Amino acid sequence: MKVAFFDTKSYDTPAFEKLGKEKNITFKFYETKLNEDTTALAKGCEAVCVFVNDTVNAAVIDRLSALGVKTLALRCAGYNNVDIQYAKDKLRVVSVPAYSPYAVAEHAMALLLTSIRRVHKAYIRTRDHNFSLNGLTGFDLHGKTVGVVGTGKIGCIFINICRGFGMNVIAYDKFPAKDSGIEYVELDELFSRSDIISFHCPLTDETYHMIDENSVDKLKKGVVIINTSRGALIDAEALLEGIKARKIGAACLDVYEEEADVFFQDFSGHIIADDTLARLISMPNVIVTSHQAFLTEEALANIAETTVNNILACHNGEDCPNELHI
Repeated sequence: MKVAFFDTKSYDTPAFEKLGKEKNITFKFYETKLNEDTTALAKGCEAVCVFVNDTVNAAVIDRLSALGVKTLALRCAGYNNVDIQYAKDKLRVVSVPAYSPYAVAEHAMALLLTSIRRVHKAYIRTRDHNFSLNGLTGFDLHGKTVGVVGTGKIGCIFINICRGFGMNVIAYDKFPAKDSGIEYVELDELFSRSDIISFHCPLTDETYHMIDENSVDKLKKGVVIINTSRGALIDAEALLEGIKARKIGAACLDVYEEEADVFFQDFSGHIIADDTLARLISMPNVIVTSHQAFLTEEALANIAETTVNNILACHNGEDCPNELHI
């Protein structure tokens, strides 16, 4: 069986090549993203494997189906880049709902600690033999209120980490976790009470731009915003204005709404065309990492194993617990 593997990075190939040899699957690795112009690369393949910034709209689905592709395998949890409804009866769509929730939750906390304790600034200073502490004053997490939006596996693990720091936890979720001991509140109350807000929910029509111009006004002054989920949960322009107005005290972002043309690439010798992203990065109280929260050895191994098992289940005509339906 042949599988076209799009948006390939160097860290993707070892685990997939190893499993491919074991399971008699030939992966054709392409650095290019899947879109309407690159679907022909899937010719002769039974399945395609895609990531968060590949485009799988109706036109792409039609072209893949015409090429004989039967399975679309997402090697990630989110699927907002796929027209799931249109894919019905054309392609089987499978995902990796849980690869390593610890990886993402731990990265969220790493961003928070780096930001509030100015670790990134101290690192740069001491590299230049500057051991001054001026401007590095942070604040304790103990006793602070953290608002967690989304209490799935990642959100709940992040909550446990926060409890370990002695933080007060409140949460918002359309579907509260039963018998969790979590204090659920309405979103407006979470915005007004939280010293720190961390997003761990999927991107849907309802969650699009949860942070926008109106919600910024409801935030507690000085709040720290963390987003390791999906970029479009936050209106980047509204976030920027909230920071400039001193309403938002800091932002820790592993995702960005318009990341597709920037993240996972080296632009160190170029000028970034995205003015909003450039301004965010220039802010002293903003930390941006390029969608790396998932990137641990354990997560990569789990992603490869689950993706291969998903593809094999579809190939064998079996039910797949990770198949997406609308």
